[in-house]
Amino acid sequence: MAKTRYGRDLGLNFRMGTSMFLLGLLYVVLILAIWFLMGRTVGGVVLALVISVGLFWGQWYFSDKLAMRAMNARVVSPQQAPELHTIIDRLCQLADMKKPVVAISNSDMPNAFATGRSPEKSVVCVTSGLLTRLSGKEVEAVLSHELSHVAHRDVTVMTIAGISGVLAGLMMRSWMFMGGRRDNNQNGIPIQLIVVLVGVVVYALSFLLIRVLSRYRELAADRSGAYLTGNPSELASALVKVSGEMGKIPTKDLRKVGAYNQFFLVPALHASDISKLFSTHPPLDKRLEQLSKISAELGQQR
Repeated sequence: MAKTRYGRDLGLNFRMGTSMFLLGLLYVVLILAIWFLMGRTVGGVVLALVISVGLFWGQWYFSDKLAMRAMNARVVSPQQAPELHTIIDRLCQLADMKKPVVAISNSDMPNAFATGRSPEKSVVCVTSGLLTRLSGKEVEAVLSHELSHVAHRDVTVMTIAGISGVLAGLMMRSWMFMGGRRDNNQNGIPIQLIVVLVGVVVYALSFLLIRVLSRYRELAADRSGAYLTGNPSELASALVKVSGEMGKIPTKDLRKVGAYNQFFLVPALHASDISKLFSTHPPLDKRLEQLSKISAELGQQR
């Protein structure tokens, strides 16, 4: 982790390290499955590695551009968004960290996210809907949360973590191109069935790992951001407002950006959406409970 004034979170570091190790094992399984699919030849090994490394590199290197394009976001200069830059400048100075690229998404959905392949190549983006609904102090609290993601490198980790799911999804669709081919050494079991089963298992495991890690990292970012600004109540207020306003956004607009929920301050979901059970974020009441405890702790220290 880059040396900043954001508190070192050993729990987050442990979970990220464990998740990366387990996801690494899943990558090995995927590569072996692709090799098996290609006839267990030397060429199959090479192709499996090329496909895996190619998808890994592309997802990692272009993560910021993909997220910015999906959110219809644009980079803004200090002249174009002076108040936003002033807040981020102050927070970066307070945290003793390098300032990321600043962007605004032309979306009425109130939200914010951080993306990028490293703290040195990161982007912090807020939507126009968030800027019009929150006060200056609430925006500062949200941005402190997002900068914590950058400082702890968990944006990079989540980007990498998502690639196993992409590979597994490709494997599950590969049966369409297999044409019912069978392997004589597998007692007539269709190869595509084996590949699909491996893909399903890997996808399910990576799905669970990503959500467990993502929920903890959101709590960690809430905690770090609140301690940095000393205003946990402002972040709590922002979370309540953003969560409430999310219900007013058309479902079709939320679905367009659903693939990036793990990077948002609040997931792009309606309160009644059944998919909240599998959300990348912890329940709102759990986040508010943590912030309330921090507020009481800081109050006792004054």
